[in-house]
Amino acid sequence: MSNATTPRTDPEAPGRGLSAAETATVGRTHGSLRSGLTALAAVQLCFGFFPVFGRVAMDPVHGFSAFALASWRISIGAVVLLLVAFAVHGREAVPARRDLGVLLLFAVLGIVLNQGLFLVGLENSTPMNAGLVICLIPVFAYTIAVALKRERFHARRGLGVAVALAGAVPLFLSRGAALSSEHAFGNALMACNAFCYALYLVLSKPLLLRMPPLVLVAWIYVLSVPFLPLFMAGQDLVPETASRAAWLSLAYVIVFPTIVAYSLNSFALARVEASTTAFFVFAQPIITAIAAWFLLGERPTAALGVAALGLFVGMGLVIKRPAVIERP
Repeated sequence: MSNATTPRTDPEAPGRGLSAAETATVGRTHGSLRSGLTALAAVQLCFGFFPVFGRVAMDPVHGFSAFALASWRISIGAVVLLLVAFAVHGREAVPARRDLGVLLLFAVLGIVLNQGLFLVGLENSTPMNAGLVICLIPVFAYTIAVALKRERFHARRGLGVAVALAGAVPLFLSRGAALSSEHAFGNALMACNAFCYALYLVLSKPLLLRMPPLVLVAWIYVLSVPFLPLFMAGQDLVPETASRAAWLSLAYVIVFPTIVAYSLNSFALARVEASTTAFFVFAQPIITAIAAWFLLGERPTAALGVAALGLFVGMGLVIKRPAVIERP
């Protein structure tokens, strides 16, 4: 009997022993996984280019101030993300009254302090430094989770925290072309930003069990709007000296790291495991460094490489969860 009419018996053959419906389900699952991974890759690109275009938008002579940039991002992001949340989730996008108080807290941590500290820090530092500080977010998140008894302490992950923090030291103490004392203040502000965002991630986890991620993000943007006067006070939102490059960079910051990234991230979280999502964070500092090198002429130094090595190794140890032995 020819191979054309003989059923496949290869143990590696896809769909072996499955019905047509089950095979179709497996195909849809793989397709969903691929689309989730593609969305995650796009998210890393959006966030990876953010420090570079953010720095261009905040050009000291022909750009916007950090607070003006934050004002534009929060105001437009709140409107568009809320509309997207309602379009995707309908009535589910309306939060329960009991959640409004905690959503306001998350707005302060995840948007107001997060964006204010990051943009002012970036204004006083460099995109490459900003890309490395991102590595502290999962490190701080694990430390906070252990301190609040949300997670158990594991020696390997504890070692990762120590290694990452040691790697971050040059960002605040080293002197040189890329790691100078003039950047220490900006790096410290971005480290505070990372801590605030990590605290938001840990505290918001229980709420995400009953609220879609996109809805949560949309509402913390909306509840950040009352704080806009703090950002707008004394700021020129439409400076006459702003260059075309600054306006285009502002548009990038509003569209991609805000609207597109958060929307795609919510799409990916529904299709990809959280551990996979965490490992994708490694791509952001690399994307930022390459973009800063080619677009801004910012060259990495040996000291910056040492800092990157410590942060990457530490973040890897923290993100990689200890194996769980299942007992019969």
